[in-house]
Amino acid sequence: MTQLFLEELDREAERSKRALEQVPEGKYDWKPHEKSMAFGYLTEMVAMMPSWVGMAITKDELDLKPPGGSQYKPAPMRTSADLIKGLEKSVAEARAALEGTTDEYLMTPWRLLVAGQEVMKLPRYAMMRDTLNHLAHHRGQMTVYLRLMGATVPALYGPSADDRRFD
Repeated sequence: MTQLFLEELDREAERSKRALEQVPEGKYDWKPHEKSMAFGYLTEMVAMMPSWVGMAITKDELDLKPPGGSQYKPAPMRTSADLIKGLEKSVAEARAALEGTTDEYLMTPWRLLVAGQEVMKLPRYAMMRDTLNHLAHHRGQMTVYLRLMGATVPALYGPSADDRRFD
């Protein structure tokens, strides 16, 4: 399992990098709709989500609303270059965790909490799989935002109207 996750992490990291390379400056707060997530926050999620794979290995749980509030306060990543550096760091963290674990350990439980209440309990490998699916989802959202802003939509799983690299 660890080898499969390493290979998938590398493939998804390359796709995320191609998307993050297209991020135009000055659009951090842009939203296609009032109910939509801000573009900058979305791009930061795409850059940082690979680190969640490592967290599923190195931590036993995550509380989304811990008592006293979250201590996690990352600096905003405002440029494509900042986002790519963030992606490289998060992928390196995930790779290190994967290289240091075993398939047996990936079968052990991991928990998601909200304000101390368990909302999900899964084997670590299932959480990691869900994380990579979640990354693909948000990267897809990001490409829609890119299209609506008139930016280049990169080829990810096949060619796009702007990027014919797979033709």
